[in-house]
Order: sequence, then structure tokens, then C-alpha cells
Amino acid sequence: MLKIEGLEKSFGKNKVLKGVNLELKEGEIAVIVGPSGGGKTTLLRCINGLTKPDYGSILINGRYLYKNGVMAEKKEEIEIRKDIGLVFQNFNLFPHMNVLQNITEAPKVVLNMEAFKAEEKALEILKFLGLEDKKLNYPFELSGGQKQRVAIGRALAMEPKLICFDEPTSALDPGMTEEVANLIKKVRDEKSMTVLIITHDMIFAKMVADRIVSMDNGILKEEIMYV
Repeated sequence: MLKIEGLEKSFGKNKVLKGVNLELKEGEIAVIVGPSGGGKTTLLRCINGLTKPDYGSILINGRYLYKNGVMAEKKEEIEIRKDIGLVFQNFNLFPHMNVLQNITEAPKVVLNMEAFKAEEKALEILKFLGLEDKKLNYPFELSGGQKQRVAIGRALAMEPKLICFDEPTSALDPGMTEEVANLIKKVRDEKSMTVLIITHDMIFAKMVADRIVSMDNGILKEEIMYV
């Protein structure tokens, strides 16, 4: 589902990614752990096409987003990025839109989905996430855990093949770690998705991962296998 080869990225004189190599199998939950400043977020942004690497290749579901540092042509790039969902660390919900609108916006704008179909799909997702009764609420009316579920729902609405999570427990109460792990596994199992997570929380990583990879100073260092 995902193959990264020799990925490099610098910001000025600071080399953030130093020849990163990584492969994810279809249906796998892989977690990258490591300290802040180690390159995890930059790697995730490269995978999602938000940051352009200086060199290296990223293959997603059989298609190159980048090949030897060169991005795919615009039409191909747009199609490839539809296969990638991203749940941001701070959720990034639209504050002026209610829950239903937050989830339907991207399918309508990006996929040109008819409004009634987008709403039908959103209601199915909200039922899956246990948020049917929050569809007309605005983000300021939701708890941290509920905001995260909406952010996951927004990603699911685009039907990605690969869904990425940026520090999914950092903005939540510590007691919610297991609940988040179970929800991510439910997304993988019931929505048939491949999952990539970055986190500094090793307890959470052990709860959710099929495989854990350590990253520090721009280098993927070692793998710890879990079943």
C-alpha cells in the first residue's frame, strides 16, 4: 500500500529526513514512535503531499506520488492524494460548520458528489462513529474525543485506502488512550484501510500497532514487531 525509498528533506541547513525507507502492507497498522523534532511530522506531510521532499520516492497503492524527488503530474497527483486520509493532531475542523457539514464538504467539493449522496454517506459514517446525535452540533459544542471522531469521519468520507494519524492521543485526556486505539482498529477492520500513525506515546503504540518503527534525528532506526 505504501513504499518509501530514500526520502530526504531539508529546511535550510537542517536536514530533517535522511534517506528514509518504509513499507506498509495493505491492512496493516504501523506506528512510528520517537521524540519531537525527529522528523515524524515532516515524513507524514511528505506522504500526504503537503511537503515536497528534496529526493526519494513515495509509492501509494501502486502509483508514484514522488519519484526520485519529482512529483507526479497534477492530474495524477490529485488522484493519488484521494487515496490518502489525514487526521490532524488538533483536528482542524471548520468552526463555522456543524458536524454534518464538516464531513460532507470535501466529498462535494473534491469528488463533485451530489449533496444528498454526501449527506447520506456522512450519516452512515456518524452512525459508525457513534455520533448520530451530534450531526447538527458545532465543534465548540463537542468534547475532545468527539472532535477527533468527527475528524476521522471527515477523512473516511473521502474513502481513502491509507489513513494517517498525527499524534492522535496528544490533544485528549490520558484515560482515552485505549478508546482511541480501539476506534482506529475498528476503522482498519471494518473499513478495510491501511493505517499509519505517528506518536511519542509508546503505551498507545503498543495497544494499536501491528508493527512499531522507531524514528529519531531523521532516520528510521529499528522495528519492534507486534501481533
